[in-house]
Amino acid sequence: MNTLSYKTVSAKKETVERKWYVIDADGEVVGRLCSRIAHVLRGKHKPSFTPHVDTGDFVIVINADKVRFTGGKWDQKEYLTYSGYPGGQKATVAKDLLDKKPFAIIENGVKGMLPKTKLGRAMIKKLFIYEGAEHPHQAQKPEPFNF
Repeated sequence: MNTLSYKTVSAKKETVERKWYVIDADGEVVGRLCSRIAHVLRGKHKPSFTPHVDTGDFVIVINADKVRFTGGKWDQKEYLTYSGYPGGQKATVAKDLLDKKPFAIIENGVKGMLPKTKLGRAMIKKLFIYEGAEHPHQAQKPEPFNF
């Protein structure tokens, strides 16, 4: 009889080591990009992934204004907001949202792919989105994330 015993090590918030990654969104398809970002924020790319602990890394997205959609989504995809009052629902087409708030397209996509709990709200705080190619996080020595 084999007496080897292997234990599954569960990550704790104190033992999690976080890295910083830079993702260039230039020419990337929005949905595929957002799912990869959510994967990294959640920590599923690590062998130490634990569902109830925030094991994810920090993500910096640059060139958020150069993302692309497939098909006719620029004119057809709508982003809905609701003020809470009767008749307070507003719809914005993706093309208009890109002109006003380019970072909101990626932010909405990633937020929808994370858990809707305290844990998910903690994960979204590790996402930094910038319209241009510059970001103020050079001190953290971010490395490019290869998909």
